Amino acid sequence: MTELLSHYGLFLAKTLTLVLALGVLVALIARAVRSGDAEPGGEQLRVRNLNDRFRQLADALHDEILDDESYKALLKQRKREAKARAKQPSTTRPRVFALQFHGDIRASAVDNLREEISAVLQVARPGQDEVLLRLDSEGGMVHGYGLAASQLVRLRDAGIKLTCAVDKVAASGGYMMACVAERIIAAPFAILGSIGVVAQLPNFNRLLKRMDVDYELHTAGDFKRTLTLFGENTEAAREKFRTEIEETHELFKSFVHQYRGQLDMQRIATGEHWYGTQALALRLVDELKTSDDYLLARSREADLYELSYRRRQNLAQRLAQGMVRLGLGLRHSLEQTTLPRWQ
Repeated sequence: MTELLSHYGLFLAKTLTLVLALGVLVALIARAVRSGDAEPGGEQLRVRNLNDRFRQLADALHDEILDDESYKALLKQRKREAKARAKQPSTTRPRVFALQFHGDIRASAVDNLREEISAVLQVARPGQDEVLLRLDSEGGMVHGYGLAASQLVRLRDAGIKLTCAVDKVAASGGYMMACVAERIIAAPFAILGSIGVVAQLPNFNRLLKRMDVDYELHTAGDFKRTLTLFGENTEAAREKFRTEIEETHELFKSFVHQYRGQLDMQRIATGEHWYGTQALALRLVDELKTSDDYLLARSREADLYELSYRRRQNLAQRLAQGMVRLGLGLRHSLEQTTLPRWQ
């Protein structure tokens, strides 16, 4: 009887695992399809007035805590303020354009960022308007984040003030983007820095030899290919690979120093990362503040607009992104067992 229950429990566990996996797959497909249906028309630049958003949040709370007479008085005041703003010339108040960049290893969000910046450059007034970039990225491929940083350079070259807000993380390529800004603000426990370069790959050459599998690689040029997955790597190839990594690191440091000349590069370009309070002491950031506090304060004197460019993707692309998000979620869940955290 015990053995029967044991076999039944094992069968039940396998069945539940299979059902769970299928459920996750179906959910990803459904979400991908819904996201595609929600984006008719292919491409779209969405603009949201954040001043109105903040007022709506406050009024919703006022509706609960104020008596009827006080609330009616508040609504009348709101109408008077709206009429006064309507009479003001549109050129008198500064404008803040809020953009968001959620980075992955390929910096794929740069496809939307470049369109948003192109839109801003056509309407922003140099010396008067500002762009706030809410940045969240752990970094990734050099060329992807190099392009993303170059998009931000377009704003500075046009004389548009750029502020970068880091609420969670701007590391490696993410910090390379942040350093372009004239001012960097960060939450106290945001992660910043990681000014370094890493590259790794497995090599299956010994496994192939044990399986009597030959692998041939033919190149023209001594360093057309250095390290390989399947060939036998030489010490000369390893040395060339290390040299390329060091050269990339030097380019990284040079770029950061160009925009943050006050940094002690020998101290901060070690590949280490720091929390916001530590980053402030190292001058990696200029102020400890969340993006929410910054925007709320600016809303009292400026018109705030949140920009979000969306491009409709086919089903295969949406499924691929869904799988990537699932993989990142699983990785982050596993990291919770090793990362510092509050107990």
